[in-house]
Amino acid sequence: MTKEENEKRIERLKNIVLNMPDKPGSYQFYDADHTIIYVGKAKRLKQRVSSYFHKEVDRFKTKVLVSKIQDISYTVVNTEEDALLLENSLIKKYNPRYNVLLKDGKTYPSICITNEYLPRVFKTRQVNKRYGTFFGPYSHTGSMFAVLELIHKLYKPRTCRQIITKEGIEQGKYKPCLEYHIHNCKAPCCGKQSLEDYQAAIAQAREILKGNTRELSQHVFEQMQQKAAELKFEEAEELKQKYLLIENFCAKSEVVSHTIADVDVFTIVDDDTNRTAFINYIHVKNGAVNQSFTFEYKRKLDETDQELLLTAIPEIRERFKSKAKEIIVPFEMEWTLNEAQFFVPQRGDKKHLLELGEMNCKQYKFDRLKQTEKLNPEQKQTRLMKELQQKLQLENLPYHIECFDNSNISGTDAVAGCVVFKGMKPSKKDYRKYNIKTVVGPDDYASMQEVVRRRYSRMVEEGAALPDLIITDGGLGQMSVVREVVEGELGLHIPIAGLAKDNRHRTNELLYGNPPQTIALKTNSELFHVLTQIQDEVHRYAIQFHRDKRSKHALHSELDDIKGIGPATRDALLKAFKSLKRVREASAEELAAVVGAAKAKIIAAHFNK
Repeated sequence: MTKEENEKRIERLKNIVLNMPDKPGSYQFYDADHTIIYVGKAKRLKQRVSSYFHKEVDRFKTKVLVSKIQDISYTVVNTEEDALLLENSLIKKYNPRYNVLLKDGKTYPSICITNEYLPRVFKTRQVNKRYGTFFGPYSHTGSMFAVLELIHKLYKPRTCRQIITKEGIEQGKYKPCLEYHIHNCKAPCCGKQSLEDYQAAIAQAREILKGNTRELSQHVFEQMQQKAAELKFEEAEELKQKYLLIENFCAKSEVVSHTIADVDVFTIVDDDTNRTAFINYIHVKNGAVNQSFTFEYKRKLDETDQELLLTAIPEIRERFKSKAKEIIVPFEMEWTLNEAQFFVPQRGDKKHLLELGEMNCKQYKFDRLKQTEKLNPEQKQTRLMKELQQKLQLENLPYHIECFDNSNISGTDAVAGCVVFKGMKPSKKDYRKYNIKTVVGPDDYASMQEVVRRRYSRMVEEGAALPDLIITDGGLGQMSVVREVVEGELGLHIPIAGLAKDNRHRTNELLYGNPPQTIALKTNSELFHVLTQIQDEVHRYAIQFHRDKRSKHALHSELDDIKGIGPATRDALLKAFKSLKRVREASAEELAAVVGAAKAKIIAAHFNK
């Protein structure tokens, strides 16, 4: 590989990294044969993968690995624990050349609920489904012990290992142990806790291990409210403690579960802008995700999501040689497959896998959009203009946008600024500054009207192109006074919007219409960021103009008013005499010694007058 080819390869890989999200996940490096040579995990994908391409990397093995990389892919997950488990699964499946061999996932502990008459709940590393139901495995033992502690605090299941039977309980064979006396067990073996109550507690423990804590929390809260209404405050307090424990509980991992043996998961996300759909494929084998890929499909005949997904599923399954008998999909399918059945989950682990696939689809879509717009910035600007046009229901694309702002201190040195954005980018050659001429005192509304009147009456006289949208730096009041001039006095039809601030002086909403209405726009969206950029720019521009004007006034001297005396002569006089008072009191001879006889005569004549 030549030096130029290597530089192009590094640049292409860096471009992939720049568009990666700062979310937890697993990343994979491929060589020239598109074979996975390394699998890694990251708390923040973009930050971690970019570290491989820093110039200061000096480890020989890392340099060798980077020199072999030809492509990068990644899978986004919800938690750091999920990233660890996914990395484990991919390494076992592909055995990459540059990975250290990881421990088998079976060495991670799990939680078991036994099949006994009075089930027990405990941790184990031996998974044998004949003895009970297993949840996990847990790569982070702290989270596993947190689950166990929660269950034991809430439901107090028995911890003894003796075999307990229904007949033995009826015959009174068992006696309460120390755990009962220290209130860690309710002694169901002695009949002090009914079988129904114990089984209900174990059922709720199962729901916690499945991750269905929200429904359980709501159920406990309703019971607490009912006991309080019945004035049973001690029972209500006990339920309250259970409710708080559940609320503070951290849910289990969503990637690995022993309840899922061999399934395929397919999700689809549309991209209406260019008739494209993104389909994510996840394969789960023996409770672990071992494949996750996103594919892009072009619609040719306006196919529906069902039709497109049905076309893609056999093709993707054949490509990855999947023989899974169950296929998880986001909606009901009209057709069936002979070798597998479709299933639409409503809750639980399979529903979580569907959500994980949808999240990866959306992330892939977002990354592709960023890559495309980086190569063609005009595409991003056009998209934002179309989005603003749609939000405000404008007739024309808002290519030319103008924004106004005033600046003064108690009415002194009152000025205003107008900034112009074209194609969502500042057009600084079209910026304009205005000295307020007709308004006395601090009247922002009157100042705004004067500036708008001067701006657009002149543009009409000169035949200049009027803006597609006016944005005021303010709420209802500013919009109203601008509309009075633009529509009432000048008879122009220019859309007017306003950016309003909250009580902390932070921009929080976009207003439009007559009367103005709040436009639904997320404050963390790209469009809102561009609008606030326009607002910040006009604010900066007006304040800078005001500061410049104040500075000129602060440096003004009576010497500046003398005709024939320039800044150089003024500075020489002030340097020699130290103050204007001494210049005024100096004789003609003293002045002539500094600036010459001719200028001394002019200065003396001015002060004598």
